Amino acid sequence: MCGIIGHVGTTCSTPILLDGLRRLEYRGYDSAGIVVISESGAPLLRRCEGKLRGLENSLFENPMTGTIGIGHTRWATHGKPTERNAHPHRGENGRVYVVHNGIVENFAELRERLLAEGCQLTSDTDTELIAHLIEKRLDDGVKLAEAVRQVCRVIRGSFGIAVLSATHPDRLIVARLRSPLVVGLGENENFVASDVPALLPYTRRVIYLQDEQLAVVTRTAVAIQTFDGKAVAPEVSEIKWDRHAAEKEGFRHYMLKEIYEQPRVLRELLAIHTDRGERLPRLDMVGESVDGLAHCNRILAFGCGTAWHSCLMARTFIEELARIPTEVDYASELRGRRPFAGPGVLGLAISQSGETADTLAAAMIMRKQGSRLLGICNVEGSSLVREADSVVHTHSGPEIGVASTKAFTGQLMVSFLLAVELGLRRGVLDKDRAASLVRACERLPEQIENLLLDSEKIQQIAWELHQKTDWLYLGRRWLYPIALEGALKLKEISYAHAEGYPAGEMKHGPIALLEPGLPVVALVGTGPSADKMRANIQEAKARDALIIGLSSEPHLLDGLAHHVLELPASRVETEPILHAVALQLLAYYVADARGCDVDQPRNLAKSVTVE
Repeated sequence: MCGIIGHVGTTCSTPILLDGLRRLEYRGYDSAGIVVISESGAPLLRRCEGKLRGLENSLFENPMTGTIGIGHTRWATHGKPTERNAHPHRGENGRVYVVHNGIVENFAELRERLLAEGCQLTSDTDTELIAHLIEKRLDDGVKLAEAVRQVCRVIRGSFGIAVLSATHPDRLIVARLRSPLVVGLGENENFVASDVPALLPYTRRVIYLQDEQLAVVTRTAVAIQTFDGKAVAPEVSEIKWDRHAAEKEGFRHYMLKEIYEQPRVLRELLAIHTDRGERLPRLDMVGESVDGLAHCNRILAFGCGTAWHSCLMARTFIEELARIPTEVDYASELRGRRPFAGPGVLGLAISQSGETADTLAAAMIMRKQGSRLLGICNVEGSSLVREADSVVHTHSGPEIGVASTKAFTGQLMVSFLLAVELGLRRGVLDKDRAASLVRACERLPEQIENLLLDSEKIQQIAWELHQKTDWLYLGRRWLYPIALEGALKLKEISYAHAEGYPAGEMKHGPIALLEPGLPVVALVGTGPSADKMRANIQEAKARDALIIGLSSEPHLLDGLAHHVLELPASRVETEPILHAVALQLLAYYVADARGCDVDQPRNLAKSVTVE
């Protein structure tokens, strides 16, 4: 959940470390720090509570120079977000410095042992223990890489660590277990990071470190070994994103830029995953083909947060278009029970990052029970991509805003195309209907562009209602998961309390929440559920709720809604994506009007890699 950056080369590391930390701010953090080894061989450490600008100001007033260093943005787990708990942490003699993502599960046991041995601990963190454990092995004459390897076999939990030692000022040691780390390859310099965007200005050639691997990184070489000490040949990947994909390019926030990128993302996704001649889906699937998956008896889809809403949409698409029974579970709940899985069940794991701890744990459970695993993921080389039997990439590019936008619509599009292709393979859909569905998808990018051109109405509504503290989102059938996602977006970035419900459930409890002036966001589709949805809106209006209605047929809201957002006309199967984009804009403009930090909402991280 935190950000790691490291550099070893011939130029000053400090500006590179700061730039990398800036590019990792989206991951969520509450303190930051860096350490470099100076030309004299002395370690120089600087840490600061709060946002990165505090660290930058400190370094401006008292610069630090050196050609090797590591940096970190911390999201508090063990210990409060204070300077003493900020990374990097050091051993008692100041010979070893460590930055760490993850959680040491045997923290209490190791801490008690170190205290009994007379260690003077200066923080409340689990990370400091790692530095002490490595330093003790150095004191016993163990080489640095071997010391790190030994400690990796002692600590339990999940971790991505980068280690710097004043006694080995020419190298960084990095190691991972269920927490992502990437090594970037430069010219006469090399880098390490927890995520690719930190490396884009410097290189696109990377090595994704795998679980239970350790790398020794110097300015001219990278050597990888397993925790068992076996040498591993590095596998170099080429990052397709360019550096501008991870920059704001004139937009006020990354989130707004990423909302506006959705037409391009969907066009590129369709070009990759459809046959433009026949207008049929042809998923560019890594691993087992769609044919091999089409004969499953049941699908169990799982994810977290926004990805869980994508799973709900995938269920709707797959059951409607491919007629395969599909269940949906939160990944965190699936891993806590014994799911009915096995050879006839296909596990469908959806994740933007491919590193979400609960999703990976659930995926492993499915695999252990004999189910095949299909991943829908945005990040090549991620843990989910390596774990799955088959993968479909969403090709959304780097998503920096914590609240997911373009990754979500990319997941919906891939899920939809998967459902259509499964339907074709199973004989549920004929080619004519499948082609008509793909043509409807091809119209979506232009329809979204038209919606974005007419976003002023959404902005006006947001400004009028931005001080409201409670919101209710309602939808039916195809639009129920979108109501959930719209409510999540609003609470994530504006901190307003928002709840999404299937509209048919309103009389079973949520109607008690209705009071004069409560905003009710009603998603009205074009299918057979429209009349029932109108009845639900009437019930809310009768209790003086303030109705914001979204529909491509605005006449359905005549006399019912205080505010009407007219969406471009679309097929019932594809209109959820248009509703999703409109609700992203609504959440963004409400949060901006409230003065919230849209890209870095409090307490949240982009990728939840710890439990």
